[in-house]
Amino acid sequence: MSDWTTDAADAIERSVSMVREKTVTPAYSATRYIVYGLLAVLVGAPAAVLLVIGLFRVLVIVWQGYVWAAWMTLGGIFLVLGAFFWSKRNS
Repeated sequence: MSDWTTDAADAIERSVSMVREKTVTPAYSATRYIVYGLLAVLVGAPAAVLLVIGLFRVLVIVWQGYVWAAWMTLGGIFLVLGAFFWSKRNS
């Protein structure tokens, strides 16, 4: 016959392990996804802005100082991208 104290301790440990597996592990995973997502946004947004500024500067050089041509080229690129994404929407 086994010792009841050992059986009780094992039952408590199983219960605590089960509760932790059902609550703490999913919360930990969700928190990790949220933190990495925020980090990607906080790094990606300024990088995208700097990329567009750099592209504009390159276009001004390519168009030999005609700023209006750089604006039109960049506007055309964004117009085509916007039309493409608008056509892919689900509503």
